[in-house]
Amino acid sequence: MTRLGTFTSFAEIAFLLLQLSVAAFAQEKETSLNAVIQSPPISQTGAAAENRRMVAAQPGAADGTGNPRLGGERRPLYRLNYSDVVALSFALSPEYDQILTIQPDGYVTLKDAPPVFAQGLTLEEFRQAVLDAYTGYLHDPQVAAALKDFDHPYFVAGGEVGKPGKYELRSQTNIVEAVEIAGGFTHEAKHSQVLLFHHVNDHLIEAHVYDLKKMLKQRSLGEAAQLRPGDLVVVPRSAVSKIEPFLTKPSLGMYVSATQF
Repeated sequence: MTRLGTFTSFAEIAFLLLQLSVAAFAQEKETSLNAVIQSPPISQTGAAAENRRMVAAQPGAADGTGNPRLGGERRPLYRLNYSDVVALSFALSPEYDQILTIQPDGYVTLKDAPPVFAQGLTLEEFRQAVLDAYTGYLHDPQVAAALKDFDHPYFVAGGEVGKPGKYELRSQTNIVEAVEIAGGFTHEAKHSQVLLFHHVNDHLIEAHVYDLKKMLKQRSLGEAAQLRPGDLVVVPRSAVSKIEPFLTKPSLGMYVSATQF
């Protein structure tokens, strides 16, 4: 074997190895590509998949209970009550425009149509009820309903307050603020046993007793209950005030101390 022959053999071997490497690389590339194309989608597991399921399970609410801006809950839609005043506007029949007051029985009396029960309905539900009532009386009735006046949220304060009465509940108000709105305590009030009555339903009322004297003394209103529409706050008379008409002021000072009450 000559050096030239040896050199030629090595070149042939090298060339052959190069061809085999290229073929192996091409086959591996094709196999990987086929695996990507033919393999089924990888199922998501863990936190990412759970997050995707949560997003799919929580679509935007459209029933008046979801807040599209904050992503949380909002107060339910207002429902009509007796003494509310509603205005009806007919686009094609303005002669049927009317302003109605919901009667104590919950009905409103429509012009040239049967009465409609309105109490407890939302404005849209009431509009649909009016539309149904006029179907057959008017051709293609188109009506809009607007709330003109309503019974504003309120609370009632009674007992030993400066100005007992009914007050509008314009914003969040706690029991201490309610007493102040009603004129504050009288000198006969029992600060330590202020009563708060709340209507649970038409047949049930819950009552709570609050020690406002302690709250004011400690300058802490953390336990002061927030009022709800229709609540009743009653400040009772102290035990001293019950016997005070029968005692003179000097005699009263001999038996009790004002700091006890």
